[in-house]
Amino acid sequence: MRIRAQVAMVMNLDKCIGCHTCSVTCKQTWTNREGTEYVWFNNVETKPGIGYPKHYEDQERWKGGWKLDGKGRLVLRSGGRLARLGKIFANPDLPTIDDYYEPATFDKDILVSAPGGLTDTPVKKPYSKLTGEPMSIEWGANWEDSLGGGTMDQDPNLRGLADKVKFEFEKTFMFHLPRICEHCLNPACVSACPSGAMYKREEDGIVLVDQDRCRGWRMCVSACPYKKVYVNHATGKAEKCTFCFPRIEAGQPTICSETCVGRLRYLGILWYDEDAVLAAATVPEEELLDAQRGVFLDPFDPAVQQAAREAGHPEEWIEAAMASPVWKLISEYRIALPLHPEYRTLPMVWYVPPLSPVLDAAGAAGRDDTDADDIFHTIEDLRIPVEYLASLFTAGDTAVAGGVLMKLAAMRAYMRARTLDGTVADELLDGIGMTADQVEAMYRLLAIAKYDERYVIPAAHAKTAAALEDLGGCSLDGEGGPGMGGGPVPVILSTRRP
Repeated sequence: MRIRAQVAMVMNLDKCIGCHTCSVTCKQTWTNREGTEYVWFNNVETKPGIGYPKHYEDQERWKGGWKLDGKGRLVLRSGGRLARLGKIFANPDLPTIDDYYEPATFDKDILVSAPGGLTDTPVKKPYSKLTGEPMSIEWGANWEDSLGGGTMDQDPNLRGLADKVKFEFEKTFMFHLPRICEHCLNPACVSACPSGAMYKREEDGIVLVDQDRCRGWRMCVSACPYKKVYVNHATGKAEKCTFCFPRIEAGQPTICSETCVGRLRYLGILWYDEDAVLAAATVPEEELLDAQRGVFLDPFDPAVQQAAREAGHPEEWIEAAMASPVWKLISEYRIALPLHPEYRTLPMVWYVPPLSPVLDAAGAAGRDDTDADDIFHTIEDLRIPVEYLASLFTAGDTAVAGGVLMKLAAMRAYMRARTLDGTVADELLDGIGMTADQVEAMYRLLAIAKYDERYVIPAAHAKTAAALEDLGGCSLDGEGGPGMGGGPVPVILSTRRP
């Protein structure tokens, strides 16, 4: 067993209101500069929808992620070394700017400098930030916001659900899906990079790009099934979400987590067995979720703690792993799920799926909202089909997706009964296989957890502090980088809020 630490994130989609604050603050921190006008390390999509870039989930088109060959071996969808070498100068599997969107700016001066006495109101015209030419805005990173783009019927996750999903206004369902780089345990981008510029940090699992080694071959863009690697058109080099590692090293949450209005993000440490990653990525599709959970190690196991010490991990990290909200949501309560586990990258950003107002739906259907069977049958009839959630988070396994929704619904029903009249709904607890203490702890974490409970990140060990300081900021701090060559990127400090 080779024990490794991984900084991971869980997002509770029931709390996302689609305000895009996370996207804006990430943009201002990391990609508000020349060459990255179209780049969003963090974006919030409306589901159903085709996403950003367009149709990124269609791996038959983009050939991202991994697959099993005829002999059951794990291979990149983009092909082996010879196949990638054959298209290194002309890669056909790259999204174009139209798949992302052409960023625009506006001639705002016309609004303040227009002469008086005009019969028509002056209008600011859009101009391309890439060419400077007048343009017509036809797409954007959040074009589908709140179903505004009209592309929900093109969502690949809706295949085979035509009979269940009716695209009439009064029956339409939607939810918001924030996305960042998954910082995978088995990252396809790292394996596809010809120059070895993409790498996964040993100390915390964050996937980064060495700007000095990057030669702009763009194979990482094709290989990433989530399309979260971008090319800076000013420098010609690859860039991606850094998991705000300068903040992580200071024991602070990522900027998207810090500024999240809905407080839906959780950050923490997971221990995993590096030797088990390959085996977990090569199991049959229906076993992928359990296999990935099996890679994670119990932070309360004395043998795991001893292995972490022998591997050189400080005590602060061992303690942080035991207090990790990510471990609780993924492995203890088992209500967090990975985005598209069938890509076999073993993503490390997981999601608590959204739950429709199931208790109200149960009452409206004449069912008992404190009865486990009635709640389960109501879940099967919710406006957000379980099949759709399964296609996103469980490789199509509706039993697992339905089980998670059942736990969330039972938690709500149990807490409501306990709060209103002090009763203990034992049949609900028996139905989900959890104790009263576990349900109440899960409720606290999901609903009312404080800052220090949501973000449990150990600061970089004192022995490595000097080495981190000598790095002089991050690898993007050069010409075209966020610091524009002006020295280390400052860690943004903030006042902690409850």
